[in-house]
Amino acid sequence: MAKGKADKRSGKRSAKKATKKSDQKPAKTAKPAKSAKPAKSAKPAKSAMSAKPAKSAKPAKSVKPAKPAKPAKSAKAKAAAVVEPASAVEQEPAAPPEPTVVDFWFDPACPWAWLTSRWMLEVENVRPVKTVFHVMSLSVLNHDRDVSEGYRQFLNGAWAAVRVALAVERDYGQEQLAAFYTALGTRYHPRGEPRNRETIEHALTDIGVPTSLAELGETGDWDDDLRASHQRGMAAVGDDVGTPVLHVGGSAIFGPVITPCPTGEEAGRLYDAVVTLTEFRGFYELKRTRTEGPSFAS
Repeated sequence: MAKGKADKRSGKRSAKKATKKSDQKPAKTAKPAKSAKPAKSAKPAKSAMSAKPAKSAKPAKSVKPAKPAKPAKSAKAKAAAVVEPASAVEQEPAAPPEPTVVDFWFDPACPWAWLTSRWMLEVENVRPVKTVFHVMSLSVLNHDRDVSEGYRQFLNGAWAAVRVALAVERDYGQEQLAAFYTALGTRYHPRGEPRNRETIEHALTDIGVPTSLAELGETGDWDDDLRASHQRGMAAVGDDVGTPVLHVGGSAIFGPVITPCPTGEEAGRLYDAVVTLTEFRGFYELKRTRTEGPSFAS
């Protein structure tokens, strides 16, 4: 019995143990060793399609075709075209050319010299010319010559005007001499006023200088200066001519003797011709008989 009980107890214990064993969590089965991850296969080289293509060189810019040449402008088109300044800075206008100086010797009493002097003032309007007046004297030129009685009387009456003209230049300058010549010559020639002291005084008043200068016309105090001025004009042309005498460009000539006085471009053309003749050193004379007297009509 005891043995049986013991067997029963041992059986129960064994059963319990078995039960316990059966109740125990089954032993963890060893995890199968992780299979080694297959080595990453080398990434296949990017195919030519998948690989980023190397940056290709930028294609050269295509050259723009040259613009066709503009047709040449006609002369009229060129004239009409506005010329753009070469720079933003406005170009200063070119300076006008220096005028050619024409030295002019005159005696106020001579009507032919008067006409030639008015012609030269016309020339100044159409050519770059400046007329500078100087005094010569028909009375000095003919003082010891055999002339007619009528012409001698004319010469005796011509002293006063040249003496006063010389005094005006000496005391008031060249511009006032030119003004005095214009004032006195206008009274003598176009107006026909008498050649006396009163007319000389009127001319002095015209240019605003004292009439007391007229007194010098009646004395010979400055006749040496008058002869010197006369000689400066006449030395280059000789004593067998009179007035007017022109010095231009290093040459000198008597004349031109003209009537009536040309104006405008006609005056300019005559001046061009005279200068051309004086440039020829061997030129001496062109002359024809005068068939009419001096005309002062404007």
